[in-house]
Amino acid sequence: MRLYNYFRSSASYRVRIALALKGLSYEYVAVHLVKNEQLSESFRAVAPAQLVPALVLDGEGGGEAVLTQTMAIIEYLDETHPEPPLLPKDAIGRARVRAIALDMACEIHPLDNLRVLRYLVKEMGVSEDDKNRWYRHWVETGLEIVERQLAGHAATGRFCHGDSPGLADCVLVPQIHNARRMDCRLDHVPTVMRIFETCMAEPAFATTQPSACPDAT
Repeated sequence: MRLYNYFRSSASYRVRIALALKGLSYEYVAVHLVKNEQLSESFRAVAPAQLVPALVLDGEGGGEAVLTQTMAIIEYLDETHPEPPLLPKDAIGRARVRAIALDMACEIHPLDNLRVLRYLVKEMGVSEDDKNRWYRHWVETGLEIVERQLAGHAATGRFCHGDSPGLADCVLVPQIHNARRMDCRLDHVPTVMRIFETCMAEPAFATTQPSACPDAT
């Protein structure tokens, strides 16, 4: 497998965590987003949306298959390499885990990704300070919703769901890394932060974090 990704991309980090939890090896292919390498024709040939991550694997008949979108990639990995499972066995549990993950992947991340931030500054003339205010607002309010999902829920354990890391944790940890990098307020989400610290004590999360990546600068 080849994983096209960027060390600071939270979406890429999600997939790196999932691959590590599954114990799967892969070739690390760096795509530097700040240098606009994702806009190259060579990468467009791999991923038409020109977004990371993209996971390339051997397809049927000797060809290659390209998977994009982190939720789809992680669920593919879970289906094809079921141990350890990243989703619960029961339908209600799976729906809960997906909802928690989507609260971050769909409600927080799209508002704060690099394309949006660049558009705010370059096309709309938003100041750097106001851009950062925008970022912090959506992260802080979004994480408050995740906190409500987790705090006091009978299914919340050491991790987002139970006592083993899963899909929701793969999404939560990169979101907190970004929140810290942007000086977001986090004291209002104690359950989220407890789970984050629990995750970071696990090698799959610690060894794949941005600072440990080969393209970290």
